[in-house]
Amino acid sequence: MAAWSERLAGVRGVLLDISGVLHDSGEGGGVPIPGSVEALARLKRSQLKVRFCTNESQKSRGDLVGLLRHMGFDISEGEVTAPAPATCLILKERGLRPHLLIHDGIRSEFAQIDTSNPNCVVIADAGESFSYQNMNKAFQVLMELDNPVLISLGKGRYYKETSGLMLDVGAYTKALEYACGIKAEVVGKPAPGYFQSALQEMGVESHEAIMIGDDIVGDVGGAQRCGMRALQVRTGKFRWNWGLTVKADVVILRSSVGE
Repeated sequence: MAAWSERLAGVRGVLLDISGVLHDSGEGGGVPIPGSVEALARLKRSQLKVRFCTNESQKSRGDLVGLLRHMGFDISEGEVTAPAPATCLILKERGLRPHLLIHDGIRSEFAQIDTSNPNCVVIADAGESFSYQNMNKAFQVLMELDNPVLISLGKGRYYKETSGLMLDVGAYTKALEYACGIKAEVVGKPAPGYFQSALQEMGVESHEAIMIGDDIVGDVGGAQRCGMRALQVRTGKFRWNWGLTVKADVVILRSSVGE
């Protein structure tokens, strides 16, 4: 096995996932993963550029950063690539008026977006709002459009909270894709454009960056398809029996990063 110095040769920037890497969300805001506060501080003391690339869609970017700072993380809003703000830019650029199937925690992100007479559907991790009634309303909106547009904030299968594994937005997105016979546009990991926007903000090329995450598909696979290297942590949703062929270095973040 190659030494860490060989694996990380030429790396100038690090993209970090948040949920499952820095903290596990849950009741009361969740808890930091042991050692992650210190690992991030160590990264920031290094010569590497650091940016956070998350699919979080239950909290606004400001609320998420506030929570993490309260836990002791050195992080600011400007360092975070999040799907809700990115989606708002797309909606404005394309003149789209969304029907929102989202969590109340990110509704403020869409405050300046026209939602009258919807011509698309935006779906995120709506949590308890994923009722039959709400899913069926989104389905009806899409079926009434001549050119239905479904935008999904990420497409994860599940994530980990302190209480256990939680079903993610991807399952509900797949249901609407199947029912409507369409393909969703993904704003978030593993979409290549999402990674590229994060790299651009960080000012590094894909071959100069490494992604650290707990999701073998969204974090590791998505990053590798963009030409980045990737590390999978043994925290969050990590499972030994993924049954997938994506190749990744597997590390415990608190003991491996920066060595």
